[in-house]
Amino acid sequence: MRSTLLPSLARRACFVTLLSAVAWGGARAHAEAAWPNRPIRLLVPAPAGGASDMIARTVAESVRASTGQAVIVDNKPGAGGIIAVDAMLSAPHDGYTFVLSPNSLVTEGPYSYKFRIDPHKDLAPVAEVAKVALVLVANPGLPVRNMGEMVAYVKANPGKATYASYSPGSLSHIEGLQLNRAAGLDMEHAGYKGSPPALQDVMGGQVQFMFDGMGTSLPLIKAGKLRPLAVTSPQRSPFLPDVPTLAELGYEKLTQTMGTGVWSTPDVPAEIRTKLRTELQKAIATPAVREQLQALGMETANPNQSTEEWTRALKRDYEHTGQLLRSIDYKP
Repeated sequence: MRSTLLPSLARRACFVTLLSAVAWGGARAHAEAAWPNRPIRLLVPAPAGGASDMIARTVAESVRASTGQAVIVDNKPGAGGIIAVDAMLSAPHDGYTFVLSPNSLVTEGPYSYKFRIDPHKDLAPVAEVAKVALVLVANPGLPVRNMGEMVAYVKANPGKATYASYSPGSLSHIEGLQLNRAAGLDMEHAGYKGSPPALQDVMGGQVQFMFDGMGTSLPLIKAGKLRPLAVTSPQRSPFLPDVPTLAELGYEKLTQTMGTGVWSTPDVPAEIRTKLRTELQKAIATPAVREQLQALGMETANPNQSTEEWTRALKRDYEHTGQLLRSIDYKP
């Protein structure tokens, strides 16, 4: 009797396990097919009112209108994006929590902050949504009205010119390093915690120049408080059509834009990541979203860009940043 019962129990246990696996797989497939069936959480490593926050709220509203589900923007500023990333890692990896951040999260952050993860392996790019050029600005009281006069001024005042950045190790810092090399300048770098205090010192004359994001500098340029000298975009900016690109002026290697995109954890089902990417790309292709981003001094990313293309671009920028920072023995 005992010998007959044991195999029977074993078969029953295997059958129950099989049923459980089938049920779990069916539930997961249903959840993926029905996504989203509850609110989506979008973590932003910036305070409310900042550029990233405004991008997040713009695309969140578009996704909400398209899917019928709320997209909650949750601000988690600080530590170069680490706080927002940690919040995503701590949440269930079920496709309802994502991070929207500048690309610096993976192209610059690893050189300046101690990540407990490898962002190139432990984060999965979903879609890039916006791009913004940097603009080289000067204190308007300087006898400098264009790039030629700026180079001449710095060379005529050796050891006296300083350029600000919104963060050490950032693109704002790196563009200044590259300009020093390309033009044979000796500008000193002054790193700040964000654009507002850096711009305040440029306007006040404590610092002479700065590479800054178009979104924060544009209102001050229009008010006559900053003088634009050149932009880092491949073509002239629609926001400053009379300002030349650095490439036009012979500084092709300084052509660079800052992107902003959405990431998930790699174990979020690929079907969900694909669906979100489709929604985001649909959002940035609409005139309403383009107009809202343009009002912030930004342009939409390429709505046809594949995840693979974006991933390769991020890797190239990361390696380029590392080469430059290592060349000056940069320490965060």
